[in-house]
Amino acid sequence: MTTSPSLITGRQRLILLVLLGAGFMLSVDFSILNVALPEVGAGVGMGLTGLPWITSAYALPAAGFTLLFGRLADLFGRRRLFMSGMILLTVASLLGGFATTPDLLLTARVLQGFATAMTIPASLSLLTTTFTEGATRDRVLGFNGALLSAGFTIGALVGGSLVSLLSWQAAFFINVPVALVILLLTPFVVSESRLPDRVKLDLPGAVTVTGGLLAVIYAVIERNLPSAVIGVLLLAAFWMIELRSPAPLVPVRILRRPTVKWGNYAGFVVFTMETAMIFLTTLYLQQTLGFSPLVTGLIFGVPGLAAVAAGVIAGRFIGRFGTRKVLTLGLAVQGLATLPLVFLGADRMALVVLIPALFIGFFGHVTSIVAYTVTGTSGLPDEEQGLATGLTSMTQQVAITVGIPILSAVAATRSVELTGIHLALSVNVAVTLLSVVLVWFGLRPRGERRTAAAAVPAWKEAEREVAASSD
Repeated sequence: MTTSPSLITGRQRLILLVLLGAGFMLSVDFSILNVALPEVGAGVGMGLTGLPWITSAYALPAAGFTLLFGRLADLFGRRRLFMSGMILLTVASLLGGFATTPDLLLTARVLQGFATAMTIPASLSLLTTTFTEGATRDRVLGFNGALLSAGFTIGALVGGSLVSLLSWQAAFFINVPVALVILLLTPFVVSESRLPDRVKLDLPGAVTVTGGLLAVIYAVIERNLPSAVIGVLLLAAFWMIELRSPAPLVPVRILRRPTVKWGNYAGFVVFTMETAMIFLTTLYLQQTLGFSPLVTGLIFGVPGLAAVAAGVIAGRFIGRFGTRKVLTLGLAVQGLATLPLVFLGADRMALVVLIPALFIGFFGHVTSIVAYTVTGTSGLPDEEQGLATGLTSMTQQVAITVGIPILSAVAATRSVELTGIHLALSVNVAVTLLSVVLVWFGLRPRGERRTAAAAVPAWKEAEREVAASSD
């Protein structure tokens, strides 16, 4: 017998409207700007070689500072940081819309990256502390995953039309009215989190982890070995600092929890492999099959919208079967759905295989997103939810940033483009399916006999497994 999830109150619905609305807006904005990159670059006189930096200028702070801002949300107030991020996003969007030079444009993108690093972990931790751990929180995180997926898909579908009908500036200005509405509603709807009695910030830990992440991500983007060495050394220093700090930025005991460790590992694989698959398949559709960007957007968009249903029902799956089963099954579906793409040829009849594979793969992908978020934030007290959501958000941002460069480098080892795409997708499938096995065993129950499981709600059972594994 399972317990029914508690009802969501009217006030909680308003909180969902504000917080999920912010995430949806950021997802749409990210996708629209990806579609509009050539027009944006041309609008400020930026050459083709500079276009990747429109993305990288955003990605570096978004990935490098998310963990730090997640912890700052715990220490200094989640609502305060969320609203600060929305204010910064408004300013950055206005600056980007009015930019006339590459320098101004890249500055706006850097500020948007910082705004994302502030907003995403703060909003997620506000969600996880508003809804207690269990079936209701799982449903809410499922809605969050569905809206993020829908936002990314809708941005890809309407981005080209929006920029064509108005101008490239619309890709920036569209944020402003939505952000202002969210800023007006937030003080009346969302309560400030309770601050700890003694507020401390582990400054050495903050500097080393942020510097290390920035250096490693830059090294992957630019294939810069010295930067990679510096990044690894800084991250090693961060680990040593956290072992000795009386008030660590990231307590090592949290990083050692199976749910945190393996949940975030799974999330890294989910986003790295899927982001790279979409990029490689886009190259295949446009370079090999000769489709236009509009048709390519439709090919991805229709399965993407259908996969939004996965976010809605993933929470129910988790409540019934547990995060371990849902996470590994979703990851397996994502990997197996990529396998047919390895064998696609240069004939447009390949769409008969490609489109169904995208339907199935996106469903597994969104299910995995919800499951890894639930896994990575479960079993932790409210005062550490900013850190937990900072970790899951950092995992997402880093994975999105490094996935394309890594598998593009694999594809570049072959002189024929289609052969290179096939090789990179083969690596994608192998890494994903190997990770299914690792996550399954990494999240196995420890030191506890799973008797009478049918009489206990799945999320309660998971709580006991988490407690046992951290002893």
